[in-house]
Amino acid sequence: MTRYHDEEWGVAVHDDVELFERLALESFQAGLSWSTILRKRESFRRAFAGFDPVVVAAFGSVDRDRLMADAGIVRNRAKIDATIGNAAALLRVAAEFGTFEAYLAQMVPGPPRRLPADATMADLPATTPASDGLSVDLRRRGFGFVGSTIVYAMMQSVGLVDDHVPGCFRYRG
Repeated sequence: MTRYHDEEWGVAVHDDVELFERLALESFQAGLSWSTILRKRESFRRAFAGFDPVVVAAFGSVDRDRLMADAGIVRNRAKIDATIGNAAALLRVAAEFGTFEAYLAQMVPGPPRRLPADATMADLPATTPASDGLSVDLRRRGFGFVGSTIVYAMMQSVGLVDDHVPGCFRYRG
């Protein structure tokens, strides 16, 4: 958890494969602890072909069965189906905008929102108007398991917002 926070969480991500991975992992995390997902991250990467959306979008029933039998990942059929569908949706969005990153930059223009100098962990929202809007648009574009809370967690993860609190070495006031 500490390494993930210190090295990844809140750092801007520009690669569509990594953006897809973060969205997928946040979707799988729904209802579970983040530490569970991080412990299974390498298994997720193996199971989902490194989160290459071109490969995942082509997964069929044999792959779905393989994933449901894989004890190394979260075996939830709805989340597995959503991840496969989200790969196809991401490819459509990337074709329209040039990249998925370009789409996200249009939907959540930078620079990332930062917390005020007196902020505490209690001030961190679960959703924002930006995550609400992005969630609605992603669903309209065929994405699944992208409620506003999941989307906001992904926004935090990939640096679209900056929720490092004062006192954290990553905080930039």
